Amino acid sequence: MSSLKKYIAEFIGTMVLVVLGCGTAMLVGCDAENGCGYVLTALAFGLVIVAMAYSIGNISGCHINPAVSLGVLISGGMKAADFFGYIVSQCLGAFAGAGVLAAIFGLGKVPDQTGGFGSNGLAGVNGSAVAGLLVECFLTFVFVLAILGVTSKKAGHGSFGGLVIGLTLTLVHILGIGLTGTSVNPARSFGPALVALMQGNAAPMGCLWVFIVGPFVGAALAAVVYKCLEGKKEA
Repeated sequence: MSSLKKYIAEFIGTMVLVVLGCGTAMLVGCDAENGCGYVLTALAFGLVIVAMAYSIGNISGCHINPAVSLGVLISGGMKAADFFGYIVSQCLGAFAGAGVLAAIFGLGKVPDQTGGFGSNGLAGVNGSAVAGLLVECFLTFVFVLAILGVTSKKAGHGSFGGLVIGLTLTLVHILGIGLTGTSVNPARSFGPALVALMQGNAAPMGCLWVFIVGPFVGAALAAVVYKCLEGKKEA
């Protein structure tokens, strides 16, 4: 499979993730008084992963997330050149997805219940960057650890891998939405924040670094821990 095809697949997958996941959040809202909004948004993100896993998984592995790509890189599952190509493709896809949302919600005059194209924030942790980092690091650790486990050649999960990964993303969203909006994906945070900035809302950009650093640290920890555990198992 050529690298270009992989990059295109990652672009498409990340764009779909932002359109359907962040788009759902924009429609239903993610405030504590609207519990069904939490569940619907969590399901939207999880189901997108399921759909994309069975659509582009055999082409690019369906990372559609720079943190996942970092975990795979550290685990030895991809080359450095492809890693950087994946990140560029994912960020461009997220930006394109947020642009699609801007067009749909703008032309249709649909109110954005999140106030920033589904971008992430620290309101749920009272503006604490440290708490936000901890949340994103832990949730990404859980998510990437599950991915590495279910995609391991030893796992034997076969065609059920995409479903497990999607359900895991749903799970971490259920807790994280009320705290940070749940990123666990730097590209997913970058695209909406950039489009929000272009629309005159600079707030999401102010804390964007939290949703880049936290997921990358969590993914790296997950990869290191999984390699250690898998190595002990082999011994």
